Amino acid sequence: MKTRLHSSDLQELLVESVYPANFIADNSGIEERKYQTETIFGTGCYRELFFEGVHIGFGDIALNKPTRLFVESDMETVEMHFTLCGDSFTKNNDTGTSFEFGCNQHNVFYINGFKGISEWSSHSKMQVFEVNLMPSFFEKYLPHNTKAFEDFRRQLYESRQSILCKHNLQITPQMLFIIKEILESQRHDAFKRMFVEAKVIELLMLQLEQISEHHCDTFCSLKKADIEKMYKAKEVILNNLSTPCSLINIAQQVGTNEFTLKKGFKEVFGTTVFGFWNDVKMQEAKRLLLDHSMSVSEVSEQIGYKNPQHFSTAFKKYFGTSPSQLKTY
Repeated sequence: MKTRLHSSDLQELLVESVYPANFIADNSGIEERKYQTETIFGTGCYRELFFEGVHIGFGDIALNKPTRLFVESDMETVEMHFTLCGDSFTKNNDTGTSFEFGCNQHNVFYINGFKGISEWSSHSKMQVFEVNLMPSFFEKYLPHNTKAFEDFRRQLYESRQSILCKHNLQITPQMLFIIKEILESQRHDAFKRMFVEAKVIELLMLQLEQISEHHCDTFCSLKKADIEKMYKAKEVILNNLSTPCSLINIAQQVGTNEFTLKKGFKEVFGTTVFGFWNDVKMQEAKRLLLDHSMSVSEVSEQIGYKNPQHFSTAFKKYFGTSPSQLKTY
């Protein structure tokens, strides 16, 4: 199996990666590679690891200008795609179909070989996390309980390029945390494979769960301007974790009213404003506690709790274990 990236004029081969059949790695069970890139369009790095049935890639590049690449791949794959930063547009020249992703969006799609173009906008940073699964691996975990899943399964059987959700969905704090766990894991060999495979399945579960709960018709009914305001509201929340704003204050900052904010935020992100705010705070608290460099009181203060006991109660309610117990693991 092989993947190649060229400059858009095909004059320069930028990356060529060759993989064993079904991504079967060496005796350690998992293989890791890392590349540094320095081209006319930017500098950065690409990390990948793979084991039987699964390939993971993470690209992090600082762009100098809008970029257009020619991509070739002979892989049949179901891709769990996460754009962490930047915007991209990808078109398959053979089928005429395309995928477009914005910052903090995810989706799942199936391709059986690819030859086409990929365009990246001129954001200062482009970060993409991709998990490519062999169809047989993916199908083991695809439920049978929704029409969208059954339609996607049929496309797999017919080897037809397909996307699982009509709309790209928002990457949740839980998804981000799992992605960080995969990228920052210090385990090795068979133990790393076991850890990463478990996290990939957990990440897929979160994607499929969110897709199954997505109300497409409701989302389609929202005006584009209102959707943009909901994304602005999300940024307000992320920038004020330790000093939360009221619903009225957030609504005023993004140019809407409280009713539209509550209704639109739930429709776009699948959770309430305060549910999202609490998810982000708890995931950040867990990350800080596992880092072991801060006390429970310091973490409590960092994420905006004046009383450490109130923080401990909220944390245990969310994760089922107390902050002090987590730090002893």
